[in-house]
This record gives sequence, C-alpha cells and structure tokens, in this order.
Amino acid sequence: MKKNRFRTALRIATLAGAVAAMVYGVQANAEGSVQLYGLVGSYVGRIQRSGEPATNMMGHGGMQTSFWGMRGTEPLGNGYSVIFALESFFQPPTGVAGRKPGDPFFSRNAYVGLTGPFGRLTIGRQTNPTYLNMQAMNPFGASTVFSPIVLQSFVKSYNGTIMGDTVWDNAIEYKTPRFNGVQATVVYAPGGVENNDSINNFGLHLSYKRGPLYLGASYQRVRSGVVSPVTSQTVYLLGGSYDFKWVRVYVAAERTENSVTSAETTSYEGGVRVPVNASGAVLLEWARTHADSSKFSEASIRDTASLGYDYSLSKRTDLYAVYSLDKIHGESAGNSYAVGIRHMF
Repeated sequence: MKKNRFRTALRIATLAGAVAAMVYGVQANAEGSVQLYGLVGSYVGRIQRSGEPATNMMGHGGMQTSFWGMRGTEPLGNGYSVIFALESFFQPPTGVAGRKPGDPFFSRNAYVGLTGPFGRLTIGRQTNPTYLNMQAMNPFGASTVFSPIVLQSFVKSYNGTIMGDTVWDNAIEYKTPRFNGVQATVVYAPGGVENNDSINNFGLHLSYKRGPLYLGASYQRVRSGVVSPVTSQTVYLLGGSYDFKWVRVYVAAERTENSVTSAETTSYEGGVRVPVNASGAVLLEWARTHADSSKFSEASIRDTASLGYDYSLSKRTDLYAVYSLDKIHGESAGNSYAVGIRHMF
C-alpha cells in the first residue's frame, strides 16, 4: 500500500514538474524548449469618434491588444532550428477569446517554420508585416485604440483605409538575415478559393535599423471576392523614426489604390516620444487621411491626434493616460479620454 502511494505521489510530482517546465520555459535542452508568454491590458474611459455620440466603457488592450501564446524551438544542428508559435487574442474585461466576433482561437499567430543561416521561413496565420512596419513609425506602436495612423489604416469604425486584417491567413513568409542593418520580408498568401487562383495576397517589406535610426517601407496587394470583378487593393507605406535621446521623432506616409472602385487614399503621420525621466514619457501623434471614394458624398479629410503619458512601474508593467481628438471634415469633433494598465509576462 505504501509503495503504491509513493509511486502515485512520484508520478504526480513528475507530471507537475514537466508541466511547470513547459509553461515557464525552463525546459531548455538539446531537444528544444517551449515558453508561455503574453500581455494583459485594459483601460477605462470615454471614447468618441467624430460625428458620433460618446461611450463610457472599459476596453481591452488599449496600448496593445491583450494576448497569450506559446512558442517553441528545436535545434537541428549547424545553426538550423524548427520554430512554432500559437498566439490567441483575448478580452480581459469579459474573458472572451479574440478581438471581435469571428476571430479564430489562435487569432494572433499560428505558424511553424525553419530558421537558419538562410533567414526564416514560416507558414500559417501570421501578423501582417505592413502592420509591423507601421508600429515602428509611430509613438503609440501597435495600439488600435490610440494610434492615429493605425486607427485610420486598420480600424473600420475610423474608415480604415487598408483592406484586410492586421493578421493574414494561409501566409508563407520568408525573412532574410539582417545585413548591415537591412532586412527584407516577402509574404504570399494563396486565397484557397476553388477554381480561382487570382484570390491571393502578396507583400514585400524592407526595414533598416542602425543605431538611433529606423527606416521602413512596405508594399502589399490584397485581393478578395469569389466572383468577378475581384476587388484588389495596393498599399504603399514609407516612414521611420530617429532617436535624438531627448526626443524620438516619427514620420510616415501611406497611399492606397483600389482597382474596382478607383478609390484612392493618402495618409500622413507625425509624432514624438519625449522622455520626462527614467520611468515616464510623453507621447504625441497626429495623422491625416484624405479619401476620394465613391462611398463618400465628397472628398473626405480626417484628422486624428493623440496625446498621452506612459509611466513604467517596472520592466513589464506600465500605466498610461491618453487624450484623443478625432475630426472629419463637416462633422462634429470627437473627444476621447482613457487611463489604463499593461502587463507583460
């Protein structure tokens, strides 16, 4: 009886140890490693878009959309490794998975691939490199709530100019090694529509990082529709940032062209990040989009600006406060206020 109890206890302890090792990423050996990581964030405030009533709300994400994920690697030798990542967005105020209804379970990333001296090759659901380049061109980074250029590009309620999501399904991505600061990324996503090979997405992206300077350029072509005419949009993005130590300056320019509707949009963005002390920084960003499209009664101009203060409590946790002004030509202005917290693990 005592031997059976001892064996049971030993098995439970062994299983618990294996699970803990996987979860916290300490199972690192010649066979590989797996790590659990993510970000939890929420904000409370008053959100108002131009021409619309205000909403008092608790939102998910804020400065960055909340997510959790697992990633792993298995060394193959000679500098080659197998890698994978499974990442899921979620909403802390309600515990709901995804950013919105219809999101898949692994809505942020779900890919497997190889790395080595040749670079990195991955296949699966992956973050759009245009969105990644845009994050480095504005002081609010990945924020789909407070960054004016991200709002005007990817968020439908702000008449987002870019067709498609910040994440691409069925994506095959190749990323070169960084050479003298330059890295290229090519991504292709077959549409998966039977008897219709014209439904596919393609992107070509460049980035340059050296010292305080970052430069980025993106070209993408997105197609959608299962019957003729297929909607096709081309996006061009160019911008960068420079750190003068006392201030980091950001600029970006974006243009979209739609084949079917002949709609065209042009966007410009500028921003700064000013360190106040070792823990806090002031963030300021403005973006303007000029849209000339058949879906508008007249040429439309939208200006969005955000002013924020970000304070780091630790290396993984920060508090922030943001004020945003949104104005469409001919509509009343929208004023938004929010305070939030973000924690990375």
